[in-house]
Amino acid sequence: MDMDTIMLSTPLFQGQLIRLTATRPEDMQSMIRWYESSEFARLFDYRPAYPRTEKRLQSYFADAERDRDSTFTFAIRTLYSDDMIGLIELDGILWSHRVAWLSVAIGEPTHRGRGYGREAMQLILRFAFRELNLHRVQLTVFSYNDAAIRLYESLGFMHEGTQREALQREGARYDMLMYGILAGEWEANNGISKDR
Repeated sequence: MDMDTIMLSTPLFQGQLIRLTATRPEDMQSMIRWYESSEFARLFDYRPAYPRTEKRLQSYFADAERDRDSTFTFAIRTLYSDDMIGLIELDGILWSHRVAWLSVAIGEPTHRGRGYGREAMQLILRFAFRELNLHRVQLTVFSYNDAAIRLYESLGFMHEGTQREALQREGARYDMLMYGILAGEWEANNGISKDR
């Protein structure tokens, strides 16, 4: 079997632990529950932590659907359940530059630290660089989110800049960190030849 056949036969949206799917109307209830946790909101969103209504979340999904040329939103589901455990998204894609923003969230604390986020990131990066032919994927992370920073760095993201004291949480100031990974760096980290 040649390399082209191997690449085409690799499931694009499924790993060993999770799969990426389209979002569904019933996923809304999971997100409403996640946003009732200030911990989730403070890890995922730079806006003040507060519960989100169904109407507000429906608007979020409607906006993503309208921007389907520059936004790719996936639900993260385990292989053994149809419940959405997280969300991962490439958005704000600048096609002329082949650059996208990435965001990821695992909703329930019981699902964190199990490798689901890592595998979702691996799948979305393969999608970004191999299916969408992007050159660069970038993200921001709050300086207090040590677990996310470790994950991003272990996947090959490079710390590229800091927005000093950009966030305030409970009277303390925190930095917003900028990370990025280039297609060539991702290929080198995954043992993929540039000739492909």
